[in-house]
Amino acid sequence: MDLLQTIFITLATLAILVAVHEYGHFWVARRCGVKVLRFSIGFGRPLARWHDRLGTEYTLAAIPLGGYVKMLDEREGEVPTAELGGAFNRKPVLQRIAVVAAGPLANFLLAIVAYWGLFLAGESGYAPLIDKVEAGSVADLAGLEPGQEVVAVDGRETPTWQALSFRLLERIGDTGEIRFTARYPDSDIRYESSARLDAWLAGEEEPDLLGGIGLKLFTPPVEPRADEIVPGGAAERAGLAVGDLVLSADGRPMPLWEDWVAFVRERPGQAIDLRVRRENGSEFEARIVPEPATSEAGEPIGRIGMAVAVPPMPEHLRRDFERGPVEALGAGIRRTGELISFTLESVRKMLQGLISPKNLSGPITIAKVASTSAKSGLESYIGFLALLSVSLGVLNLLPIPVLDGGHLLYYAVELVVGRPVPERIQAVGYQVGLFLVISLMMLALYNDFARL
Repeated sequence: MDLLQTIFITLATLAILVAVHEYGHFWVARRCGVKVLRFSIGFGRPLARWHDRLGTEYTLAAIPLGGYVKMLDEREGEVPTAELGGAFNRKPVLQRIAVVAAGPLANFLLAIVAYWGLFLAGESGYAPLIDKVEAGSVADLAGLEPGQEVVAVDGRETPTWQALSFRLLERIGDTGEIRFTARYPDSDIRYESSARLDAWLAGEEEPDLLGGIGLKLFTPPVEPRADEIVPGGAAERAGLAVGDLVLSADGRPMPLWEDWVAFVRERPGQAIDLRVRRENGSEFEARIVPEPATSEAGEPIGRIGMAVAVPPMPEHLRRDFERGPVEALGAGIRRTGELISFTLESVRKMLQGLISPKNLSGPITIAKVASTSAKSGLESYIGFLALLSVSLGVLNLLPIPVLDGGHLLYYAVELVVGRPVPERIQAVGYQVGLFLVISLMMLALYNDFARL
């Protein structure tokens, strides 16, 4: 059932993004007087089709991995003399540029509308309060101290954990100065400081943003008390129950959940002697043998089938943002602009080797994240949809033939030199572009399967 739900959510997500993208092309083509022959969601054999009064065929096809708008064009077949005025290739170059650019712009508009709705509904998060600073780290060299709140990075506000993470994400692979602004709670005095980055986290497959600068942000301490016991797991076989608190393991105190998790992961298949306290205050001893498993990095680890309840964050660290319609629209435009800039910068850094190509994701990862975000609630799903829409828009604007950006490149050359790029050169460019796109898809799929 979960698999069917994941497939349905993924197909629905792709259909929304493709429909918006292709409708951008379609809408502008119609406004420019181009005759649209077909508007298709998906490729291959049509599952459903219908026509409008202008003769455009609308199709839902069997392979839901994209879509297209087919326009009247002399390069794709003979066009009756009476219809030459509606041929795409006969339109002025600026109109052709507008038609091609409209697809990615529609994706950006979808993101703006999505973020506008999210910001209008209200945004919340928790302040990035420093709990620990690693000695000798970037944060330590910058003079950051436990108890301070990081309020800005490089002059840009970081009112929440998410904002701080995004600002740090933008600096991956960078060499140069990073500036921090911090303050103590209940104080208006801001402390400015800086440190130097040197190819920071360059090439890391799974970069730890906060750990990379030597910060641990405050979270309420989590004690190793069982909130869930997996049926048939090692914890249940050892006699543990919901509410039990692990006091010690092999005589070593276990004050925090993270201590207990690390202890278990390091001992696959090894017996561990426990001291446990029940909710009624009684204590007992037990022996547990963690089941051998494999981490995402391929290393052997131990698991016992026990989950913990995370205590809520203190209310004084909560940050709520209420915006009116105009302010929310401005915030949506800024967020979309930031994501466009970040995506382009990430592409540049990946080409330079500053970001590992293993961070490139394909349809399997998209399916997993789409399903997870949908299960987390409408707000989470809309945010993911907006992010994916920006990524799709930027990807299509890359100057690679077969993508919208490749067409725009050819038309830009035509605009400058006054004549179209020769068909022979375009054909070679399309072959190279197709090879690049297929190679990227194969790399993304490889990364997906490697993560599995």
